[in-house]
Order: sequence, then C-alpha cells, then structure tokens
Amino acid sequence: MDIRNVVIIGSGCAGHTAALYSARANLKPLVIEGHEPGGQLGMTTSVENFPGFPDGIQGPELVENMRKQASRFGAEYRIGHVSKADLSSKADLSKRPVELTIGKEVIQTRTLIIASGASARWLGLPSEHALIGHGVSSCATCDGFFFSGKEIAVIGGGDSAMEEATFLTRFASKVTLIHRRDQFRASKIMLDRAQANPKIAFLTDTVVDEVLDVGKKEVTALRLRNLKSGASWDFPTSAMFLGIGHIPNAKIFEGQLDADADGYLITHKNVFTKVAGVFACGDVQDRRYRQAITAAGSGCMAALEVEKYLEEEGH
Repeated sequence: MDIRNVVIIGSGCAGHTAALYSARANLKPLVIEGHEPGGQLGMTTSVENFPGFPDGIQGPELVENMRKQASRFGAEYRIGHVSKADLSSKADLSKRPVELTIGKEVIQTRTLIIASGASARWLGLPSEHALIGHGVSSCATCDGFFFSGKEIAVIGGGDSAMEEATFLTRFASKVTLIHRRDQFRASKIMLDRAQANPKIAFLTDTVVDEVLDVGKKEVTALRLRNLKSGASWDFPTSAMFLGIGHIPNAKIFEGQLDADADGYLITHKNVFTKVAGVFACGDVQDRRYRQAITAAGSGCMAALEVEKYLEEEGH
C-alpha cells in the first residue's frame, strides 16, 4: 500500500488553504471533501469580510476558487467521508502511519490535517433549510450587516444566543430572542448584558414551527407557538439567526485526541494535537472566532508544520 505524505480531512477554508500550501511544497496532498463540501461557506451567500474582495463574493464561489487554486498545484480531491481513523496508540507516526477508512478503502498517510469543521445546530425545519443564506443564518458576524435597520430574531437560550443577539444590536433596530423555556442556560454575565440592552426583547416558552416565506426566497415572518398556552401566530421579522451552538465534526477521533466538553479538538502551539504528525485547524478546534479568514490562516499553519515535520522525519 502506498503511503501518502499528507491527507487533509475537510474542504472548507481551512482544508483548501492547507491543500494549497502543502501542494506548493510538492507534498501531493489528498483532500477528502466530507459530507459538506465547502464547509459552512458552501451554504453562505455574500461574503463581504474576506480580504481581497472589495465588492464581496459568494461563499460557494470563494471556496470553489480556493479548490481550483490548490488543484492547480497538484492537490488531489476525493469525494467521500472518513468513517474511521486509526491514529494508533503510539504517538509516533514515523513508525506507523495513520490509517483512514473511506468507504471500503483504507488509506495510509504519514501526516494528517484535520480540517473537518463544525456544523451549525439547526432546528430541522424544511422551510429553515430552504432559506439558509436568504435570511436564515448561523453566523451573526458574517451576516448581521445585511439587516441594518431591520427587526430580526435570534433562537436560543445559552451564551451563544446572548452573544449573537448582543452583537446584532449593532445593526438591527430590534432583536427578539426566542427561547423554548422560561429559564436560560446562559451565564449570568451574558444574560444580564442582554437583558440590559434596550434593543433586545425576549419571547420565552416559544418555539418556531415554520419560517416564512419560502416562495419569496426571503424571511418575512416566523410561525411561532407558545408551549404553555398552545397559541400560534405569525411573528414578522427580516431574519432568523440560530444561536444554539455548533457541533465539531470530530467524533471519529474520540478517545484518540484530546477534546473539550463540547467536542472541539484541543490543540497547542495553534495546530498541534497530542499525536505527532496529526494537526487540526479551522472550526473543528476553534470555538472562539469561527471566521473564514481565521480558518484559512490556521490551515496555512497546519500545512507549514506538516512540511517541517516531514523534513525532520527524512521524507
């Protein structure tokens, strides 16, 4: 079996940037695209905060440009999902390579870059899914600007929701935070800050049953239901932001790599995991910034560390 120099799991900003740098270093990287090719940017419409695009760029176009650029230098892309990763009990991949199972195939690699990202938690409504990028968003810092002067809603009751709602008051005329319970999971300081903001209103014991209006390809209202009274009504709004957290795509590394309580991979020196030759970058290990540009930057770091590691190991 041929042993690869580097395999990259994930094809968002972190994965594509890692592929570009490792391809330019002539390492012939293999990129496994995963369940969500393009990552979260693949579901985003206009991206206006990525440097170099003064007029903005569509999210899918940005990641496709990255893919083409990496491919030009020799990166190989393969559609598939890694169902198993054997990092071995030995923290020394120079003696035993990583083994990855993709479908029925097993691939060995001297180094591994985990750029598998994190998936936003959604409500699971068909109308919600249809309007992602058209008024439904999981990223306030990405999309809040588009709703300047408008009334918008945030779903959730934890720190993520409070943070999103507070941030969105910079743009929106009013933010309504909708939570299914009457108690909040948010820390006291975050909750106090949100409750003290005159632009934030609260709707508790309330759930979203439908997002309107798919036919118009824009959010015009939310069909809400009070869990205690059963009353249902249409709540006019220009956007719905999800603040119910993210799920890092790192389950296959459970028990092999260190992770925090929410499943984000723990790294040191930016991108190093506890296993030599295995690096993590982007949203799978970054729960703080979660931006396209920071993901790209960490992908660059991971690729440079892979190049250095392989040189030191004589490859």
